[in-house]
Amino acid sequence: MVNTVSSPAPRSKVEVAENLLTPRFYTTDFEKAASLDLSAGEVDLQAMLVEMRADYNRHHFVRDQGFKQGWEHIQGEERQAFVDYLERSCVSEFSGFLLFKELSRKLKKRSPILAEIFSLMARDEARHAGFLNKAMSDFNLSLDLAKLTQNRTYTFFPIEWIIYAVYLSEKIGYWRYILIYRHLEQHPEHRFYPLFNYFESWCQDENRHGDIFKALLRSQPQMWQTWQSRLWSRFFLLSVFATHTLTVHERAKFYDMLGLEATQFDAEVIRQTNDTSARAFPVILNVDHPDFFKRLDRCSERNLKLKEIDQSKAPKAWKLLRKIPLVAGIVGDLVRLYLIKPIDAEALRGTVR
Repeated sequence: MVNTVSSPAPRSKVEVAENLLTPRFYTTDFEKAASLDLSAGEVDLQAMLVEMRADYNRHHFVRDQGFKQGWEHIQGEERQAFVDYLERSCVSEFSGFLLFKELSRKLKKRSPILAEIFSLMARDEARHAGFLNKAMSDFNLSLDLAKLTQNRTYTFFPIEWIIYAVYLSEKIGYWRYILIYRHLEQHPEHRFYPLFNYFESWCQDENRHGDIFKALLRSQPQMWQTWQSRLWSRFFLLSVFATHTLTVHERAKFYDMLGLEATQFDAEVIRQTNDTSARAFPVILNVDHPDFFKRLDRCSERNLKLKEIDQSKAPKAWKLLRKIPLVAGIVGDLVRLYLIKPIDAEALRGTVR
């Protein structure tokens, strides 16, 4: 360990509890990915490839003197909240590494430009995952990523779904990191661990990855010029935003530690990501509708009640009965949110930040 303070050897974990909000491991139709016609986006993809080769952050993710201390003063609920954040973030980055690495391997002989881009993105994701896992070791825990690869269930997504979902994942990741970084620049008293000093460069990796998937998306007319693409855009925007709201409120203690109010932070991340998505998607969500955040927050409240039920010692049958109205309420609110008239992003193009 880099830490110079005597501490127990890190405990290795090979399993991570899975639920609806846990980062997933994905696979896709590699044959279809290899056959994508990239001619409409080739100029943008070549430009992004030049940026990725430059590897602006190759010297950034090196642990400095700030890590060389003990962290036993972070205890109890706060320690658990931060370790949970590190663990989920590490799994998410490692999931991206696995997907991009496999795409690179399968596309090597069929689509050289995509194969190289995915290989370089896998490099970034591996770097992030390793840095997070090393941070976990400061708290006497680490993930056995090799065994985790073998033990996790892989979810199949068509390549179009991968493009929509990863674009949003990278862009919402950018806004999470940069907003936390800017907040801590103004309030350094809340920077309780040196990891946050790295968030500015970290978010630039996320932004570049998002721009690559934007170029992929815009190179496929069927993904932004059809009525089906408008429906899928709304679906993925809502799915990612709902997941973010539920996750942020589950981690409210972590955001308290940063001096952030979870509900306000969640809303700002969603607003910024929604605005940014107008550059890629044919429609974006109307987050200014009076019902939008009200219904999302209600979903979050119900989700927290579901967690309380899961943690109770009540019989399974009674737990199930108590869950039914809560799950139905979440589904109902999400359907109502999906039906809110979206905003035509094509009309906004050129005016969004």
